[in-house]
Amino acid sequence: MAANPIAEGSAAALQDELDAINAKITKQGSLVRELKKASANADDIASAVEALRVLKIDAESLRKKKEELDPTAQFNRRSFDELILRKMFIVPSFEIHGGVKGLFDLGPPACALKAAMVDVWRKHFILAESMLEMECTCLTPEVVLKTSGHVDRFTDLMVKDPVSGECFRADKLLEDAIDELIEANPNMPTSEREGHLRIQIQADAFSPSELDEQLVKYGCKAPSGEAYGPSFPFNLMFKTSIGPEGTAVGYLRPETAQGLFVNFRRLLDANAQKMPFAAAQIGLGFRNEIAPRSGLLRVREFCMGEIEHFVNPADKSHPNFSSVASKELVLFGRDDQLGSGKTKLITVGEAVASGLVNNETLAYFMARTQLFMERIGMDPARLRFRQHLTTEMAHYACDCWDLEIQSSYGWVECVGHADRACYDLDVHSKATKTPMVATLKLDEPKEIEIAKLKLDRKSLGKTFKTDQRVVASALEALAENWADFEPIATALETEGKAIVDGFEVTNEMVTWTKAMKSVHEIKFTPSVIEPSFGMGRILYSLLEHCFYQRNADEQRCVMKFKPAVAPQKCAVLPISSGEEVNAVVDEIAAELMESDLATRVDKSTASLGRRYARSDEVGVPFAVTVDFDTLTDGTVTLRERDSTVQIRLPKSDVTRVVFDFVHGRFSWEEATAKYPVVQVKEED
Repeated sequence: MAANPIAEGSAAALQDELDAINAKITKQGSLVRELKKASANADDIASAVEALRVLKIDAESLRKKKEELDPTAQFNRRSFDELILRKMFIVPSFEIHGGVKGLFDLGPPACALKAAMVDVWRKHFILAESMLEMECTCLTPEVVLKTSGHVDRFTDLMVKDPVSGECFRADKLLEDAIDELIEANPNMPTSEREGHLRIQIQADAFSPSELDEQLVKYGCKAPSGEAYGPSFPFNLMFKTSIGPEGTAVGYLRPETAQGLFVNFRRLLDANAQKMPFAAAQIGLGFRNEIAPRSGLLRVREFCMGEIEHFVNPADKSHPNFSSVASKELVLFGRDDQLGSGKTKLITVGEAVASGLVNNETLAYFMARTQLFMERIGMDPARLRFRQHLTTEMAHYACDCWDLEIQSSYGWVECVGHADRACYDLDVHSKATKTPMVATLKLDEPKEIEIAKLKLDRKSLGKTFKTDQRVVASALEALAENWADFEPIATALETEGKAIVDGFEVTNEMVTWTKAMKSVHEIKFTPSVIEPSFGMGRILYSLLEHCFYQRNADEQRCVMKFKPAVAPQKCAVLPISSGEEVNAVVDEIAAELMESDLATRVDKSTASLGRRYARSDEVGVPFAVTVDFDTLTDGTVTLRERDSTVQIRLPKSDVTRVVFDFVHGRFSWEEATAKYPVVQVKEED
């Protein structure tokens, strides 16, 4: 499966060539063995061996070409990890006490990077889409998460080492075993490799018995050397108690969505009862991961950004869909995952028209997510949307697509896009007896079929006692639309009883007639389209995508952050330590910071080239140098990080120019056309 949609065809073609050559190698190797066994002519054997050698050289050449198409192949993890720790982007929490798995602290540059990234997210989604933002509590009563299904179903399958008792996440063991198998057999036929990958994709959708069978099939052994014990579900929520008595059970929220769902009625009022609308929040989630690993990709405390877009289930169009319809996305549909194993580069409009993506609103947010990723500096060639397999989908979901980002750890789910239908509002409404409905006002009255009921209140009261009102209300709600009531009527007529909202109603309790009713408005429970962003995973992926080594020199590491999200926007450096020069440095730095541009001042005695390199390591996009000419003509040099090109401009222009760079109002190409370029040789 290729990362780059443009290169995918060539990568697939190279793999096909490689498979063909490997088949020839097998055949030629067999011929050499036969000739040797038959004590054939020495020249014939030598000729056959030479042909085999040429085939192997060709295969190795093709393998290298294929690797060049993989953007992660040249990634220097050792240098990256060393830079991330040395510059304090990310550090293990409680490090001096030995640390805790799955917990990390963000240092100054990553903290600023995350804040800038979240700021862009808020502007790109909340402000641009006029969403209603909330900040809900992290501590959640058990009843809320019991209603949502998290208490019973928010689980991963776990296995134990029968000797040590150490716990492992079962589906990840299977995924790793398949990776190791494929890596150990580079000449594996494509069809066989794709078969293993299909199993890997379904790893988190297997039942306990199915997963146990796969672990045995792939020879997965515990560290002790014994077979793992049987897999069993483990709830990932952190449980606690609320109040000094310890009798009220609570959990740290595993997601931010529930706070928005339970506030739906107030949010609808805040939006003047207008539909559709979206609510959003950014905050912490907590999951007691079985086996935290891969840095920020699997942690126990993390930042999420979630959007709940409430829409009429009968109309999931989006008013702004035309603005993204021509945007191309790399889609990896469920049929492709289980079939060809290849992605598709397709426009959003085509994806909806063909039915590949369920509806306009879901596709709209997928496109907006892609645009957000490009805006913060993610490599578009390493982004794809993978559709959930049928076995992965929740029973209530209509369609789900994960934005996956390719890093050195492979393809990682970073943003989920789910059409959750009406499930969330329905379950909270039923549990609390609170209507969670919106109203569609009709331009013209509409005649609809209803059921006109006559309830036997005495019989209802005798049977259901205090639940009489609940049953009566459920029947009356169904009766508002004959299509909803018809299955109940059929059951009562044929079987003499029917289940209504969990209660058994008999035909003695209710009679009905079909009737017509003129309505001016239609009430409905909204569906929810939910984009859910794992900010920590996005942050880590962005760090990888922005990392490179200038001229392949391990001593010249660079973070190519876009100006909009760079932790610091500009460095100001003096050419010397003289008081006059330093006074100008302080003046420029103060002006930049007054314009909310985070600024780095480096007055150290290190060479200018070394100070540039220090700024490059933390991703500062621009550097101002104050030199002796500044004291006579009031001009300074401005260096652009990635090209290392410098221009000369009046110091009075610096703040405005950098501000315009950061806000996308001015490009470096425009700057080099307006101001003179100066040639400067950088030396450490």
